[in-house]
Amino acid sequence: MTTFLKDPDAVLDYSVDWSKWLAGDQIETSTWFVSDPALQPTDNSNTTTRATIWVAGGVAGQSYTVTNRITTSGGRTDERSLVIQVQDR
Repeated sequence: MTTFLKDPDAVLDYSVDWSKWLAGDQIETSTWFVSDPALQPTDNSNTTTRATIWVAGGVAGQSYTVTNRITTSGGRTDERSLVIQVQDR
């Protein structure tokens, strides 16, 4: 699991690149899950190979897990998680 640093006042985007795993398949749907409401999703989008979420907030000193679940046009479903560690920067 990859860890990213974020300031509590920042609004930043985080992405999962699914291209190697897809092996020619394409993302049909993408859903994001955030482990705690203190970290607030503000937007999300996807292409055929990459899913992106924008988040705001969070409490300094806390870490949050953000999970992306996709379903492909071929019917496969998988998910990847990342950790966002919030620090005053």
